[in-house]
Amino acid sequence: MKRSERHGMQLTVHDFWAADADTVGERMPFLAGHHTRAPAIHFRRSALPPYPALLHNLHRYRLTAGAWHPWMLRILDLKEAVRLRGWPDHVDITVPLDIESEDGETWGQYLLEGKDGAGQITKTHAAGEVRLTRRQLGVWYAGGYRTAAAAGLAGVDTGSEEVLSRLIRTTEHEPWLPEHF
Repeated sequence: MKRSERHGMQLTVHDFWAADADTVGERMPFLAGHHTRAPAIHFRRSALPPYPALLHNLHRYRLTAGAWHPWMLRILDLKEAVRLRGWPDHVDITVPLDIESEDGETWGQYLLEGKDGAGQITKTHAAGEVRLTRRQLGVWYAGGYRTAAAAGLAGVDTGSEEVLSRLIRTTEHEPWLPEHF
């Protein structure tokens, strides 16, 4: 908590950890206990609990969720970037993707495969199940989408939320890049 510019306090949640939905429900009364001093609760992107918990447990608040990345990422060599990225050992995924071309005018079809801690992407002629712009590709690559709901809110186009969820689970670490621009 810190003093608000006008009056009262500002409550910002930087970390929010819970093992299950019941635990989330138990933590909400703690946050709600500050309602007389802080009219709004701000969640940092990495601390955002599942959105149904926010809708049903903090109804007295004006909630905001903010994301800020002090870096830019542009993937120049897609094949090498995917190969060198680092993949969780448990990931076993094959997803056709449509990815925006460098010129932003056309879309390329790719097949993303990840297994046993390695990943590769190859050109294909099959239509993708997930459609990513170059910017969305950079966010996914760096681990910026924590849930399928977050990716959907960012405009990632897919015919299946289950496929999008599997794609998001290939990045399980908080985004971190050493260079700030």
